Amino acid sequence: MNIVSDPKSVPANSVLSPEANKAAELAAATGVLTVDLDAICANWRKLEKTAVPAECSAVIKADAYGCGLEPVARALALAGCKTFFVATLDEARAARTALPSAALYVLDGFIQNTGDAYAKIDARPVIGDLNELAEWDVFCRRTGWAGGTAIHIDTGMNRLGLTLAEAQGIIPRINAGDHGITLVMSHLACAESLNHPLNARQLATFREIASLFSGVPASLSNSSGIFLGSPFQFDLVRPGAALYGVNPTPEADNPMQGVVELKARVAQIRDVERGESVGYGATWTARRPTRLAIVSAGYADGYFRAGGSNDGTRGAEVVVAGKRCPIAGRISMDLMAVDVTDLEKNAVRRGHMVTLIGEGITVDELAHHFGTIGYEVLTSLGPRYARVYRGGAADASADRAVTST
Repeated sequence: MNIVSDPKSVPANSVLSPEANKAAELAAATGVLTVDLDAICANWRKLEKTAVPAECSAVIKADAYGCGLEPVARALALAGCKTFFVATLDEARAARTALPSAALYVLDGFIQNTGDAYAKIDARPVIGDLNELAEWDVFCRRTGWAGGTAIHIDTGMNRLGLTLAEAQGIIPRINAGDHGITLVMSHLACAESLNHPLNARQLATFREIASLFSGVPASLSNSSGIFLGSPFQFDLVRPGAALYGVNPTPEADNPMQGVVELKARVAQIRDVERGESVGYGATWTARRPTRLAIVSAGYADGYFRAGGSNDGTRGAEVVVAGKRCPIAGRISMDLMAVDVTDLEKNAVRRGHMVTLIGEGITVDELAHHFGTIGYEVLTSLGPRYARVYRGGAADASADRAVTST
């Protein structure tokens, strides 16, 4: 796509090259989110190796945790991933475009009268309710569809899934054969806490019920569950956040590579006198003559308001000219103020980019300042950023920029 202000002003025989289009987009962007597809693939390979001999799938729901469903799916398929999980049927449609032959599961279950839509894209619902199972059976009998489904059993999350009694009630169906069930699964509630007693209880419960699903592959572990050890890994593991750089072992160092880098542009440099306040609510007061960089990113872009500071509490930091600088005052919808007083006077100017994630600032660090988890940080990154994808394709010779919409 050519990026021009007025197409009529461009001669008919003038066509911008892809490189020129990319440069024009990035030059006009107030923020740039860079996604390292090679790092995602490296994280998947590490998880795959950790889980051997179990198969390692990939969870790409929520736009691949904010990183871009289709480019991430294609990169992981090239890396060797053969099974994927999304949350909704709409996500499955988008994923199937990028994954023509992969096994594709939909976690949120089977909605009545959507069987034709599943069959059209060869997707498999993850069924966790007897009513869903009955509706799915009716569809399969009526149409002859044999695309397969997963059965979700609740072992302690108390969210989705058949009860143990309900799961035991369908064992005769398994024993009768030709049941159409391609996976039996459950979900860990506390896997990020290595010694939480619920982990052992869920493992014992799932091992017992899964053993009754003769010949059906079993899956229990999410990202953190993989690191609880081989007893939790069964036949297939389902990493999500770890693929995208979130620490799956928060009680230890992060074994995953960082995946995203986020930069935002400086809109203005301004000086405030000692004793003047900055931002909404006047909660932050300059204790000295202060130089501020006003940065074009805020909570509408996924940089949470909780990352701001006040006179009693230091907030998050950003990297400006290679050095960490603190946020001054509250985060606004589109802007934040950063204290750059300790930098050399000309180290940062209007139009420069500063780093919000990257250069040592991790998604998990931001999550700590925001009072949340890395999952929420990633999935909240706003659509106003220009996106750059690095690596991930066998024939990629350069970065690829994708215009935000």
